[in-house]
Amino acid sequence: MFSPLGLFRQTPCPEYPQCSLTPCLFSHDPSAKPHNGSAQAKTSATHSLEAGEEIDAADSPRKRRRISTNVQDDHPVEQATNVISESSSSPIPSQLNIEPAAKETKEPIGTLPSTAARAISPPPLRAAKAPATKPALFTTTGQARTSVAQTDVNGSSPPFAAKKAPLPKVKAPKESLNPRMLLSPPVSHPIRLKLLTMLHEQMTRLNDELKRSDDVSKAALTLSTSDLITEALDEEFQFARGSTAVYQNVIKSRIMVLKKMKLAVWMDERMKKVAERLPKPIPKGPSTSRPIVTDLTPDEELAFLPRLVAQQEGLGKHGYVPTMPTESELDVARKGVVAAQNWEQCDRCSTRFQVFPGRREEDGALTSGGNCTYHWAKPRRPDAVKYENKNRDLKYACCDENVGVSTGCTKADSHVFKTSDPKRLALVMPFETTPAVDRADVPGAVCFDCEMGYSTHGMELIRLTATAWPDGKELLDILVRPLGEVLDLNSRFSGVWPEDFANAVPYGEASTSDGTHQLQIVDSPAKARELLFALLRPETPLIGHALENDLNAARILHPTIIDTALLFPHPRGLPLRFGLKMLMKKHLGRDIQMGGSRGHDSKEDARAAGDLVRYRIGEMWRKMKGEGWTKRDGDLFPPLPSGRGSPGR
Repeated sequence: MFSPLGLFRQTPCPEYPQCSLTPCLFSHDPSAKPHNGSAQAKTSATHSLEAGEEIDAADSPRKRRRISTNVQDDHPVEQATNVISESSSSPIPSQLNIEPAAKETKEPIGTLPSTAARAISPPPLRAAKAPATKPALFTTTGQARTSVAQTDVNGSSPPFAAKKAPLPKVKAPKESLNPRMLLSPPVSHPIRLKLLTMLHEQMTRLNDELKRSDDVSKAALTLSTSDLITEALDEEFQFARGSTAVYQNVIKSRIMVLKKMKLAVWMDERMKKVAERLPKPIPKGPSTSRPIVTDLTPDEELAFLPRLVAQQEGLGKHGYVPTMPTESELDVARKGVVAAQNWEQCDRCSTRFQVFPGRREEDGALTSGGNCTYHWAKPRRPDAVKYENKNRDLKYACCDENVGVSTGCTKADSHVFKTSDPKRLALVMPFETTPAVDRADVPGAVCFDCEMGYSTHGMELIRLTATAWPDGKELLDILVRPLGEVLDLNSRFSGVWPEDFANAVPYGEASTSDGTHQLQIVDSPAKARELLFALLRPETPLIGHALENDLNAARILHPTIIDTALLFPHPRGLPLRFGLKMLMKKHLGRDIQMGGSRGHDSKEDARAAGDLVRYRIGEMWRKMKGEGWTKRDGDLFPPLPSGRGSPGR
């Protein structure tokens, strides 16, 4: 058995004096009031409470056994419900003639406490609808800063009104002396921390010596405390990303080198690192571009093009649209869009969000989900290091961060989406087949390139360029106003910026002569397609790179295409393909798309695709000449069988 703790020692025993338990938990003191009259005590306590008398908790027993004579005690749920309904219609305690007790009192059993009869506070009023502007991220009240919840998908505002304040200027957090995280660290974290600390100590020693120098030029090479930590982290991180087998040997060797290093050598290292961080000038040396030699005239090159035309029948699974979607397929796609209620997946960060074509009525928003944080470059695997047996971690080319470590290095105002399903594309704007044009001035071949941006209808056409082949003469270069509201012009890749639309002039009007770059603009993708159709016949070769994207953006079905992505295939086949920039550098030694964050130039890309076609024709003709082919009067003749004369006889 267990020993009693005396918790019920002052409580009268309900069976006293008949209790026969020797180790009874309750009190057997004869002077204590008997507890068998609980109903009477309950009644007297109620009367005394009504009379305003005070009940001393010290005189009354601390715990009372609940012995109820009320039938309603068998149904506590019903009793509580009845009490609540009665209290809702009863007056509040402030209207009763009840004085509060000075000490803690016991309320009668079966009644609710006085707090249950208080008046219920009404819910806070909704804030007035604000104009269609971005909600402030922070609001300040005195010295405290409170985050403000953004508007939800249904457009309801937060249940409080807050004044919008400008965004605080947040400085980049300083790094601590702690090894940076790696998906596959070479050693355990304590070992990395110990080696990093030793490396930092030696750098600090050399930096302190440099600070004590009287030479002003030397003092300019000193590092601050945070810069020293960053420098040590950078070196340790470089060693940790290398070979696992030699990590400790390499970093220990570096620590010993720093320990024995003289101040002059440290200064040389610092000067080299400062020079590396300075912007490097673009070299003005001789161009490495190689000329295109085909040994053919322009007419003979045009005669060669039918040999390069792609067959589109088997390319439907790779994004090409060889046939127009049927009406039944469009009905299925239309029902799917209605059922999805415009919920899409972000093309950049994979977040689910809702699109509001025509803007949401409550606040004028175009999308839900807030800002979009993403990496604008694709992940790549760095080159393997010699004697390294493990695969290196994938890194984003935009910020050199490991995949899975960073959520993104770029922030956009809204999420965007892209659809490549021909049926959904046809719902926005139907496809059309190239019509037959009875014109004598139609060029023999056309190079074609488009730039696309994001709108509430997905990725839409915003610029269309066409050049003649093989001379590269400009035929058409226009901006296109998309059908949906613009979410993002994708300027880093499209090369189209808001100022281009602002400075554009309507198609057919002359540009101003003030020297500014002005493009002509049309009102819809259908108008741009109409202008391109004026340059084509169904049998006109249409040249480009990855033409399925451009043709789908313009909703064109053209039977005669020459795609450089198919002329120079990837060794592993579709859907893998080489980029236009890589093909130009490899085959022609020419650098294109060097605008950086300013984006691409569709005119440059169209001409580059045409030059690659000419390069391929030159290769094929040299091979055919070796097999005995000849040319005569603009025509190409195969080798004759043995014993036959020349083709002119």
